Order: sequence, then structure tokens, then C-alpha cells
Amino acid sequence: MVPFAGYEMPVQYPAGIIEEHKHTRDKAGLFDVSHMGQAWLHGADAAKAIEKLVPGDIQALKPGTGRYTMITNDDGGIVDDLIVTNWGDRLFIVVNASRKHIDLPMIAEAASGLAELEIVENRALIALQGPSASGVLSGMAPALAAMPFMSAVETDIGGIACHVTRSGYTGEDGYEISIPVGNIEAIAQALCDHSDVMPVGLGARDTLRLEAGLCLYGNDLDEETSPIEAGLAWTISKRRREAGDFPGAARILGELADGPQRKRVGIQPEGRAPARDGTVIHAAGGDAVGTITSGGFGPSAGGPIAMGYVGAEHAAPGTQLELAVRKNMVPASVVKMPFQPHRYYKG
Repeated sequence: MVPFAGYEMPVQYPAGIIEEHKHTRDKAGLFDVSHMGQAWLHGADAAKAIEKLVPGDIQALKPGTGRYTMITNDDGGIVDDLIVTNWGDRLFIVVNASRKHIDLPMIAEAASGLAELEIVENRALIALQGPSASGVLSGMAPALAAMPFMSAVETDIGGIACHVTRSGYTGEDGYEISIPVGNIEAIAQALCDHSDVMPVGLGARDTLRLEAGLCLYGNDLDEETSPIEAGLAWTISKRRREAGDFPGAARILGELADGPQRKRVGIQPEGRAPARDGTVIHAAGGDAVGTITSGGFGPSAGGPIAMGYVGAEHAAPGTQLELAVRKNMVPASVVKMPFQPHRYYKG
């Protein structure tokens, strides 16, 4: 157990990080993500309110669907990345634990006069991820098997009313389940009693998302990094690009048109030594051109993997680099991400 964003969180359970990682890829892992910030945004103009902060097209969300987006600042940097789901009469928002003290006041201020923010304090949040997740969970709530990726329903699980989205942050098929705090232990225990389910800690959560090429706020995203540099241009719809009515639009639209000066890329080091965050990236035989923001050993990839930012001229797949790892210059190359294919259920 370690302190994380004001909570005590498990790095690993007795099986260990590698076994937890592989079990999630092969069967199903159960993650406690109750530290994340949950909130409702009530009102007919809730989508307009949140669009004052994010470049995503929230007004286009159909009821029962969710969208990944980010809060941007006036300089085009990323304040946080988040998921917004349309529940018909309100929006459900999930933000990162380390940023909720910043995000939620911003959302409340933006919503003033348009919508009302309700911070959810009485619900836990768990994620069931992996190819067996659907079979396990639909055994308790059969209708959940047919849900496509990024859809949402309210349903009973074991007689308990839960909010379920088909989403997660491992690259695998899976679900996130918001549950009244008084009922979380019963549902978590019922899931863990299934032979295909193993509890998984922060260590394997990090290796899973890294293999999936997914960003971690504070490592790969921050208030200086733009969505375009981060490779997240796909989150900004044509309508929002044409309107340009979101914070930081001048920089973000300029980078969309002309390209950013640096880009987030996948990096494959040679050998077995992992390159951790903060490792300086050099052009082959040359000067520093960037920094690793996430890196480690990929249990499914079978070796060290990393992602980081390099100057745009060094971002093409196949570009040869060198990494300054423990006073050694380790050869590496730019590779396409993800390192493991996404297996989301599209229906």
C-alpha cells in the first residue's frame, strides 16, 4: 500500500505486478478506482456548460454514451483529461484523483447560471477489465453483455442499483461500475469469487495502460502540453474546430493547421534495460531531442517500452534515437502505438 492522491492505494496484491498484468490480458482484473472524482452536472444546458472548458463535442453525445475529452487552459495546455457521459437528464463526469480539487471548482464556476454540479461522495468506483470481463459481469446482469464500448446503463447487479459504463484504461474490453459505498464490498467480493477474476493494483494498471499507449496525467499530460502534441487531435470534432470556442483554441487550432513543434511517440529501447520517466532522449549520436514521460517493462510486450515527447522532425516511426539510461546511451527507435492492440467491444 502506498499514498496516492490523498488515498492509500495498493501497488500490488500477493500475485505480483507481472502476474496481475498477464491475468488481466488473459482473463479479468478488478481495479478499485474509487479515488477518482465522480460528479453529476444537472440541467438542460449541462453540455453547453462543460463545453466552456473542453474542446470535445459534448452536445453531440447521445443519451447512454460517453466521450473522452480534456479541460484546456487559455494557453492550450491540458488541465486534466476526463470522461463525460450523457445520462439523458444529466451528465456524469469522472476526473483524475490528483486533479479533482482543481477540476471540480472549475466546472462549478463554468456551470454557474447554466447547470448545477453535484459532487458524488457516496459512491465507490471499480473497473473490471479483460477478455473475461463481459462473461463474468453478464453472469450477474445479463443485459451488460451487449453494451458497446463507451456506452452506459443503469442496472441492478446482485440486486444493487449500479451505474455501468463499458470503458476502462487498459486497452482491454471491460466495464467501470459506480456503486453505493455501502454495497461495494459485496459486489467486489462476488466478482473476486469468480475463478477468472484477480484483484489488480496500481503497478499493473500502469503497465497495462502504457502497453495500450494511453496517457497518464502528470506524466504524459500537463498544463504545458497541448492535445495536439499529445496525439489527441481525434478528440476535437469538426464543429468545435470550426467554432474555436474553447480555452486555448488559438494555439490548438494553429497546431492542427501547421503541426506541433513536438509530438508524443512510442519508443522501443533495445536490450532489457527499461527507460523510466525523465530519461533524456537523444538523436542517434547527437543532441538531446526530448524526454521519456512513461516507461518500464511491458509484460505482454516482452521487453522495455516507453513513450515520450520528441521534436516533430524526430517523430516518424523508424527514427533512430538514443536514451540516457544510467550513464549509458541505449539505442532505441520510434514505433507506432499501441504496443498491444486495443480490444474494445464495438458491438
